[in-house]
Amino acid sequence: MHGKGRADMCLSWKAWNPQRDPRYLAHKTKGKIMDEMKKVLVVDDEEIVRLSHMRTLAGQSCRVEAAEAGDQALENMQRAPADVVLMDLRMPGMDGLAALKAIKERWPETEVVIITGYPSVYTAREAVKLGAYDYLAKPVAPDEVLAVTNEAMAHRGWVALQSEKEGPAKYSQKRCAKYLN
Repeated sequence: MHGKGRADMCLSWKAWNPQRDPRYLAHKTKGKIMDEMKKVLVVDDEEIVRLSHMRTLAGQSCRVEAAEAGDQALENMQRAPADVVLMDLRMPGMDGLAALKAIKERWPETEVVIITGYPSVYTAREAVKLGAYDYLAKPVAPDEVLAVTNEAMAHRGWVALQSEKEGPAKYSQKRCAKYLN
């Protein structure tokens, strides 16, 4: 048992990437990015999904808010921008792609994760072109919600560091070029 634990520890140590570790980012940015309370916005027209994602994220060190449509998400973002948005695609009124486009135009540093019950290659490609951090198909397990939210938070901090070094426009062009060709 003891040997197995050490092997697992060594394997995870070899796989550790400091650029994706929030603790490393907090140290690297001297607390500017990762130390404050983060906001996650859950946007879905189904109440059960909103409540499930909110319950999953409740124990984490973040503030979780919810909206049931794209236009409500934009109103919420206007009051206090979110760091990460978990958003459905098909909603009444403004759909997820339109809301994603509006969010990325006004708040480009916000990471948006699309979670849909109707996945397609077309919508996945469009979401990535518009700046989505990730695209997941429902049903999504609580562990997946936690993982993608944590990864998006870490990525947000990493992007801020790269933007500081290279300038936001140059970094954004470089990041998206591989998806648009």
